[in-house]
Amino acid sequence: MTGLARALVVAGLAVVSAVAGYVLFVRFPGTLAELLGVVLVLVTVGAGLRFGSRLAGSLFPTYNVAEVAVEGPITRDGGSSPLPSGPTTPGADDIVEQMERADEDDAVDALLVKLNTPGGSVVPSDDIRLAAERFDGPTVAYTTDTCASGGYWIASGCDELWAREGSVVGSIGVRSPRFTATGLLEKLGVEYRQFVAGEYKEAGSPFTDLDDDERDYLQGITDEFYETFVETVAEGRDLDESFVRDTEARVYLGSEARDLGLVDELGTRVDVEERLETILREDPQVRTFEPSRGFNVRLLGAARSVAYALGHGLADAVTPDDEVEVRAER
Repeated sequence: MTGLARALVVAGLAVVSAVAGYVLFVRFPGTLAELLGVVLVLVTVGAGLRFGSRLAGSLFPTYNVAEVAVEGPITRDGGSSPLPSGPTTPGADDIVEQMERADEDDAVDALLVKLNTPGGSVVPSDDIRLAAERFDGPTVAYTTDTCASGGYWIASGCDELWAREGSVVGSIGVRSPRFTATGLLEKLGVEYRQFVAGEYKEAGSPFTDLDDDERDYLQGITDEFYETFVETVAEGRDLDESFVRDTEARVYLGSEARDLGLVDELGTRVDVEERLETILREDPQVRTFEPSRGFNVRLLGAARSVAYALGHGLADAVTPDDEVEVRAER
């Protein structure tokens, strides 16, 4: 019954939209020229409002703190896909660009870095850390749920790190996953052959078994990344390297992380803004910085979001509640 009601609401809104469009663009204009005139006026007004808003914002800025968010897995491109999908975090290059724009903005006196990430790729994480470190002014990072691995790598480039009591913090370690499909190939009767030059060119291939030399080689690379991670955290957070190693990539809740010195203070977003007020000696006015993207990229992103929302909404409207419950039980 609820599913039918949702479908009726969707259909009703579609009818109302169709009627409104007919009245505005078909019945009201007497000629095609009048129709184009109505459209052009609406476009011109919209463009004027947008330009005026930007001009007023640049001439009379109402912010003094730039907030940049790092949320979800950290990758170079943000995990973009040509297929319709839900919102994804910006890639490392976009986040770096946001921080650099904030640094160049004369109105920005402080950088607020929101971290809610389980980590990700090493080099993209370090790129973001370096951008935060280069910012000419105080940088305060705070985490809500998770600041682990690559997220903590980034936090080490900020002046302070705040967390909640229930936040998960730490995981100062490196993982280099590898899977093997040799058993599957044997079952399928498939033999893998590859012509290579260089003893370790095939090291890590999922279609071959690792020998001891290859295992040591790959472990050595992982160990080098780990040593860099330890040194970076120790220097950025003013901690002893031996202590950082002794954490053995554990994660800690916010209160214990503070006691260990992995976090500076515990508090909510309101507490963080009060800290910024103390640092700046004035009320913090926060503006969220977003990636600067070209028209085509923004249009594609909007199309993906609309397709995702439309598909999700229609599915919710026509799926009976009892079917949802059955799926959940499975």
